[in-house]
Amino acid sequence: MDWRNVPSLTALRAFEAAARLGSFSAAARDLNVTHAAIAQNVRTLEAHFDTILMERQGRAMVTTAEGHRLSMALAEAFGLIGSATEDLLDVASQRPLRIAVTPSFAANWLMPRIGAFWSEHPEIEVEIIPGVGLVDLRHDAIDVAIRYGRGGWPGVQVASLIPAGHVAVAAPGLVGANRVSRLADLRGVTWLMDGQTSEERFWVAANGIDPDEERIKTFATAQLSREAARAGLGVAILPAPLVEDEIESGRLVALFREKDSAIAYHVLTRPGTVSAQRDAFVRWLKKQVRPG
Repeated sequence: MDWRNVPSLTALRAFEAAARLGSFSAAARDLNVTHAAIAQNVRTLEAHFDTILMERQGRAMVTTAEGHRLSMALAEAFGLIGSATEDLLDVASQRPLRIAVTPSFAANWLMPRIGAFWSEHPEIEVEIIPGVGLVDLRHDAIDVAIRYGRGGWPGVQVASLIPAGHVAVAAPGLVGANRVSRLADLRGVTWLMDGQTSEERFWVAANGIDPDEERIKTFATAQLSREAARAGLGVAILPAPLVEDEIESGRLVALFREKDSAIAYHVLTRPGTVSAQRDAFVRWLKKQVRPG
């Protein structure tokens, strides 16, 4: 490799931050430099590669196709550098294991089980960080993230944890709480949905119901839509793992289930890193869903 053809690390770092944050100003704050320095470094890279890497769209700066490819490679590379230096400094072993998870999954699945992990590993301190956004594992110093979706996130290692097909649930006294053979048979009810994702609307539409013609109440989290269903306010569309205990106890009734789904809860970790604490937690997670 001819290092004479590689741009300066300062310029590459500035571009990676601008691409990740979608803003020269945010990148400047992140790196503690000026807006002008970020802009100049990006222009230097564009001149070096003789191609446009970022363009303005409204108030945001977005990467071009070429810029996106470069930013993904840089994010992974800087992540490896950061992880290697962190391991050498032994920082990871001196701080809690940081787990980023959606609030609903934390409340409904993880918290009822986390005591078992503490019992098995009293030496590992765990910090649970709830949030709905897709975190930057390297930049936010996150060891493990648990996220809901179809997978395929770039720059991270992804392992499927729990299949998460949708289920329509309601309180036992609502609409007779009778199971239906088609979701479309529930037309006209009040639908309760998590406002943070569009997956529920897509599923309803794919099953013959036009969301624009239905009464839909949205909530900040799936947990709130579940509680609204328990109160008899409508039919909630939720990932099955979040309501299995409620269904088993009889507090909610499953009216219709998705048979096959590409959606799941996934475990995300940083590639190229070594952490005995992280690996112990991931093994424990998998054991919870696949005992033995």
